[in-house]
Amino acid sequence: MVSDAPAAIDFYARAFGAVEEFRLDHPDGGVMHAEIRIAGAVLMLGDTPHGLFAAPTTLGGTSVALHVFVPDVDALFRTAVAAGAEPVREPADQFHGDRTASLRDPFGHLWIFLTHLTDVPFETLTHRLTEAAAGA
Repeated sequence: MVSDAPAAIDFYARAFGAVEEFRLDHPDGGVMHAEIRIAGAVLMLGDTPHGLFAAPTTLGGTSVALHVFVPDVDALFRTAVAAGAEPVREPADQFHGDRTASLRDPFGHLWIFLTHLTDVPFETLTHRLTEAAAGA
């Protein structure tokens, strides 16, 4: 949920290349339900005044991170920051074989975008995780 679904849909299009697939406006105003697609992932959203859900801005933050695989995390990161997303973590290669970047959108949602680089065997993954944790 977001506090202003039309503005969020516009932002997600500019920042993340989202395509609006469907929108159902509420009879009293605002968006009851919309679906957008980002790099093949379908996300549903709507305005907070209608329903049981709350936007991160009304809760003082979020405990959820949206993970989306994209073809080029570096390009998406640059575009998103230029569109107004707050950088949380710059793009970097990770021990699990993905290049990741983290952003917070103006509506309070935390996004983690990933580009898959290589498959990592489970034994290697657990070893790298132990090394990464020791270096933290």
